[in-house]
Amino acid sequence: MRIGIFGKSLSVDGAIYLQQFFDKLKNVNCSLIIFEPYLEQIKNKVAIHCLTNTFNSHEELRDKADLLFSIGGDGTMLDTIAYVRDSGIPILGVNLGRLGFLSSISRDEILPAIDHVISGNYQLEQRTLLKLTSPAGLFGELNYALNELSITKTDTNSLAVVGVYVNDRFLNTYWADGLIVATPTGSTAYSLSCYGPIITPGSENFVITPIASHNLTVRPIVIPDNQEIRLKVGGRNAFYQLGLDSRYQTISNTVELTIQRADFKVNLIQLPQKDFFSTIREKLLWGKDQRN
Repeated sequence: MRIGIFGKSLSVDGAIYLQQFFDKLKNVNCSLIIFEPYLEQIKNKVAIHCLTNTFNSHEELRDKADLLFSIGGDGTMLDTIAYVRDSGIPILGVNLGRLGFLSSISRDEILPAIDHVISGNYQLEQRTLLKLTSPAGLFGELNYALNELSITKTDTNSLAVVGVYVNDRFLNTYWADGLIVATPTGSTAYSLSCYGPIITPGSENFVITPIASHNLTVRPIVIPDNQEIRLKVGGRNAFYQLGLDSRYQTISNTVELTIQRADFKVNLIQLPQKDFFSTIREKLLWGKDQRN
């Protein structure tokens, strides 16, 4: 089995668990391909016993990996999408960070997780992405997002003004600090912190969520993901910050954006006794009585 490993940074505490990870892989028949900048960070902190290659691009990973471990937190998982893209390579997120909705395998679950993966004892959960279709080339080839597209103001003195059209039908003009268009995966990220609803994977929806709306009666709205969303940016702000997950560009207030569902999905590995409902119960402490 050819196992890809992607990460961005490593803490002192995390090195202990990463060493356990590599020690476990030593006992299975596999070869490794590791993101080269990550390998440079960890090579003097952990001992790697398997045959190891490196990758720096989507093409190198696509041709040399059967699945990918994302080592870090949810931000690390989002960054893996730029390398996995439409290859279909299954991804398992190992959480060495904080909350971890996407990277749901905790430090203490690393070793049994490897056993499940090596034996094929897992299921794949497909996650929808959104795509920024225009303006073309604003983010190069990486014009898609697993979590959300966000527009936020850069001037603190004026509200953002964003007109929204769904399949060319006018929805609303939002006066707010910004606006989020999120996938079901992104419904537990930025959108959730702005009081957006939690949407289960596979729901085939997008959610449009204002950020600190000036009008308190304006609420998030859920629409089918086969609808085209068009955003007209305006207001007194000359420039806005446009985000696709963890990538950002500055745009002018004359830009019109078009958003559609991406034409591919990513495969996330779901281990036994792990699913979306158990993850939100655990991460959001649902059903927990702090008195006990």
